[in-house]
Amino acid sequence: MTPFVELMDVYKAYSRGENQVNALTSISLKVNPGEFVAIMGASGSGKSTLMNLLGCLDRPTSGTYLLDGADVTKLPSSKLAELRSRKIGFIFQGFLLLPRMTAIDNVRLPMVYSGVPAGLRRQRAESALASVGLAQRAQHRPNELSGGQQQRVAIARALVNSPGLILADEPTGNLDSHTSIEIMAILQQLNDDGTTIVLVTHEPDIAEFCSRTMVFRDGVIVSDEVNRRPKSASRELAVRPTDLYEVAA
Repeated sequence: MTPFVELMDVYKAYSRGENQVNALTSISLKVNPGEFVAIMGASGSGKSTLMNLLGCLDRPTSGTYLLDGADVTKLPSSKLAELRSRKIGFIFQGFLLLPRMTAIDNVRLPMVYSGVPAGLRRQRAESALASVGLAQRAQHRPNELSGGQQQRVAIARALVNSPGLILADEPTGNLDSHTSIEIMAILQQLNDDGTTIVLVTHEPDIAEFCSRTMVFRDGVIVSDEVNRRPKSASRELAVRPTDLYEVAA
């Protein structure tokens, strides 16, 4: 099986005045298609640097990054932007929704940049919102939605271009525990449907929903363990009866 993500002897260093800071040191890792990987570690351990590299938002100082079998290390910026729009979806802790735009317009935005014909954008956006249970909230702006609903809009935006890889940076960090489990249920369903997910979290209980956990410390991988029996978020929700989704319009 060809890994969807492969880093080979990757270094990333930053200059701070006269000093050089090694953010990542000799990182080699593989993430296979369909894996759900949690990345953990203290602040400054290299998690954010890794996510920036995986998302093609930054380049390694040295080493090689293969995405879906293709070497992206030295691609020009224009090609990296095209690659991001086709293969990668991003979910952020702070949601990063445009406040003056409705939910459906926020979801449509990535399709504008990826060149999806205008006639298909609304159809795909409506389908993506329905898949996260927000069909009835399509015309609401972010300030009219709860934190959990805003994160679901962000998930719909991440998946609207059908990426092979979703990068989720602390997606439950601003949410209460119950809403966090709801978000993890959605991510687990996406993963069950074949999407590869790499998720950064500080929360061990969130990592337990993932099938593999990697721990970073001082820019190196200190642990990489497979969780053969990850917790089921949908089962957790069933213990505390609630409607995960609103009824789609």
